[in-house]
Amino acid sequence: MIKRYGKIVDALVKYEFGHLADRMGIGNIRPLKSRIKKQERVLKDTDSGPKKVRMMLEELGPTYIKLGQILSMRPDLVPPEYANEFSRLQDEIQPFGMEEVEKLIKEELGSGVDDLFESFEKIPIAAASIGQVHRAKLKSGEEVVVKVQRPGIRKIIEADLDIMYSIASFAEEHLPEASLYRPVEIVEEFERSIRAELDYTQEGRNAEHFAHNFRDHPRIYIPMVYWDYSSMKVLTLEYIDGVKSSSFEELDRMEADRKEIATEVLKAFMKQVYDDGFFHADLHPGNVFIMKDRRIALLDFGMAGFLSSDMRNLLIDELIAITRGDTVLYIELLRDLGSIGDDVDIASLKIDVDHLLYKYYGRTAKQLNTALILEEMINLLRKYRVRVPANVALLSKGAMTIEGFSSMMDPQINLTIVAEPFAKKAIKDRLQLTNIAGTAYRDFSNWSRVLHRAPMKISHILDIAERGYLKLHFEPQGFDRVVAEIDAASNRLAFSLIISAIIVGSSLIIQTGMEPHIWGVPLLGVMGFLMAGFLGMWLVIYILRTGRI
Repeated sequence: MIKRYGKIVDALVKYEFGHLADRMGIGNIRPLKSRIKKQERVLKDTDSGPKKVRMMLEELGPTYIKLGQILSMRPDLVPPEYANEFSRLQDEIQPFGMEEVEKLIKEELGSGVDDLFESFEKIPIAAASIGQVHRAKLKSGEEVVVKVQRPGIRKIIEADLDIMYSIASFAEEHLPEASLYRPVEIVEEFERSIRAELDYTQEGRNAEHFAHNFRDHPRIYIPMVYWDYSSMKVLTLEYIDGVKSSSFEELDRMEADRKEIATEVLKAFMKQVYDDGFFHADLHPGNVFIMKDRRIALLDFGMAGFLSSDMRNLLIDELIAITRGDTVLYIELLRDLGSIGDDVDIASLKIDVDHLLYKYYGRTAKQLNTALILEEMINLLRKYRVRVPANVALLSKGAMTIEGFSSMMDPQINLTIVAEPFAKKAIKDRLQLTNIAGTAYRDFSNWSRVLHRAPMKISHILDIAERGYLKLHFEPQGFDRVVAEIDAASNRLAFSLIISAIIVGSSLIIQTGMEPHIWGVPLLGVMGFLMAGFLGMWLVIYILRTGRI
């Protein structure tokens, strides 16, 4: 663990962020060899801050590359220029050998490769930091792809997560400007994401969920999961024989209509968001294949988002607020999302939201750029440190990805126009008498339960107060830091008193002339002075290093 810390600090110094390590108090973890060795310059004067961070993440390896990729989807947590740079991180790595593949499949599935598969291609068709994909054929004749997790990657990620949490805590404690980006919160979200990606059964369940939602759709196809050949570290899916949507020459040879493909994929995404509440967040060209029968296959279900009915209703209400230019309603809905903290300047936020809504109010669907609106909205929320829920941020990323895909397929297409009928239908469904009655009934049931329990709760509170047991709990902001500072100061004071006592005791021993002697002076007294000198120097160095004199 200490060795890994040292590599991280080395990387910070190498990419000109050593001052941050010193301010966090972890600069001394750097190995002595690295401190003595002259640092080779790897940066150019023109390299920007975001590029330096991106290069550093690439050097630190798979876990940090994944962290950067997650942050590229969260422009509400990091500045847009960093999010854009992180989107360039490449998750490509040398594949691991067939011997390790066979060993893992044997451990996970209980049988060897030759026993399970008619054929198994040794060279993977894709390799990344978490795992790699091989093409194979089952004994029953079905063509499949087998996704195998990289050996030891889970242990590496667990160790890196521990380090990330400690560094994030150091940053929040020692770097006041770091609190703007909430580093501990970033690591928590990253942990949830990376743990989900390490569990291939989750990706398999996502695929089945999408297959169920599109079971009656004539154009969208989801590959089948072979659960008898899958586990937490191995996932076997139906092989899709088709053309990648970015291969325009092959699509033209098939006489495929690119505009139609873009429209169908957009409609599929809108169905996921408005009807199903379960959406594919990474529909880039590599995850969309066109089959020979012209059906559109969606692939790679590791990055999926879920929207509860309440969340969808809130988002629809936000859409209504935006179209009406109702700033007050929009801000209240942000409160309902739990996004606005007590420290947000509501008056200034209202002014900026007013300006943004006025900018787009009254425009036709053709005049709207959804991706641009989302980007401006997220930048505004980030300015006021409004916390965007992870699934909403993932939805925003998914919307921008799908618009990028559709624009590549058909530059004339407009996401807003395709989304309009779905949004109108969702709003219309909300206003139906049956839905209003159902909502009113649920609200009435909740209130009746609250009112039913209220007399008993009030009686209980009054009884506790009457007996003098009612307690109020306060948590002053920053009080823990004050206590820690007082504790550190008292420890240094106690340490200083001990050193003083040793000096006084040693002086008295020297005055007595106690034997044995060294250089004509009592040995015990000399040892006391040496110990006091050593401890005193250690205390001075500690105070200078921490900067707390």
